[in-house]
Amino acid sequence: MPSLLIADDHPLFRAALRGAAADAVADLQVREADSLESVLAALEREPDIDLVLLDLHMPGNHGLAGLAAIRAQHPGVAVVVVSANDDPRVVRRALDHGAAGFLPKSSGFEELRDAIRTVLACEQWLPATLRSSVARSQSSAQDADLAARLASLSPQQFRVLVLVAEGLLNKQIADRLDVQERTVKAHLTAIFDRLGVRNRTQAGVVLRELELSDPARQI
Repeated sequence: MPSLLIADDHPLFRAALRGAAADAVADLQVREADSLESVLAALEREPDIDLVLLDLHMPGNHGLAGLAAIRAQHPGVAVVVVSANDDPRVVRRALDHGAAGFLPKSSGFEELRDAIRTVLACEQWLPATLRSSVARSQSSAQDADLAARLASLSPQQFRVLVLVAEGLLNKQIADRLDVQERTVKAHLTAIFDRLGVRNRTQAGVVLRELELSDPARQI
């Protein structure tokens, strides 16, 4: 029985996605989350979830960092990015960082349904209005390199990287992850090596390169 996690902080939009999902696939199990933290917690509880519909700008997620976190910690889960920002360059970046598809928030019911069906069938999905423009938008060498470096981190190393970017010290990270401080130091050594950086500040900058502006909050 396929399962879906709808990750969005707007209840009305979650309801619309739930309705489209129920109509798209029979006996689909649907879960909901309203923050990146609750998304990752849900995936820890239910690692067999097949698909996540991920809002790019929900609480705790400001761009592609949430996508990178899910792909690093749960590589078997397909992710469709959901956003009001349908700039082809943003879509291209999402695909380069492992998204299985991109769903504009302006999508109609039929597109929502088609997207869910297509990705659950292990195919990539883009709306027809974006396919040609995204195809013309070339992948950035910088994004491809960043995606490869982040993909080289283990799930625990990625968690450490996120906490470093939040400004936590080694002891605080050890307490948060319930590990010894020397374990955190070992992870940091590996993180610096795999990301090609020299210190915590540079490591945090790498993660912040995934941030995107939210068009809904621009004046």
